[in-house]
Amino acid sequence: MPQLKLTYFDIHGGRAEPARLALHMAGIAFEDHRITYAEFAEVRKSTPFGQVPVLHVDGVLVTQCDAINRFVGKLAGLYPTDPYQALLCDEVMYVVEEAGAKLGPTYRMTGDEQKAARLALVNGSMPVYLRWLQSQLQAHGGEYFADGRLTMADLKVFVDVRGLNAGRLDHVPADLVQQVAPLLNAHQQRVAQTPAIARYYTQVGA
Repeated sequence: MPQLKLTYFDIHGGRAEPARLALHMAGIAFEDHRITYAEFAEVRKSTPFGQVPVLHVDGVLVTQCDAINRFVGKLAGLYPTDPYQALLCDEVMYVVEEAGAKLGPTYRMTGDEQKAARLALVNGSMPVYLRWLQSQLQAHGGEYFADGRLTMADLKVFVDVRGLNAGRLDHVPADLVQQVAPLLNAHQQRVAQTPAIARYYTQVGA
């Protein structure tokens, strides 16, 4: 097993959380390098695009969260070996990432500018993405997004829905998922009950 060091913010969510969960679920040793927002200004100087997460694999720096997710998923047995099922898994991960990319710029806004930008997403693209994810879940059996089992796609959606439901995003209703794609909430609750995930969040107090 390679030596792994995953660098991301010291939060219970975000782009590195699916990889963290997968590594913990599989019992794979890794350095969970958590940084503060104050430390990020210095850390970003050593990353290819000034962003995190990044993963060191035997000392080699790798960027891009979904590339990390696929690699970690393969190590953890949470990524499909069948090419078509892998495609379905990737499709879901990319859609969640695309939705997050639209929200990303609003974190740098404040006041009325942020409110207007987030309300535009709430009334525009966010329901579209959520409803599509719900339809994909239904199309593939209603429990998992690919391969008939829990994969990195499920972890990626789980983290995203968990974050939306937390109510920490100003101007984004905490019940948005329940309003537009309630089956994603049922999925989130089901994944949360996975013993290894439940233990993880008990241990970290989140």
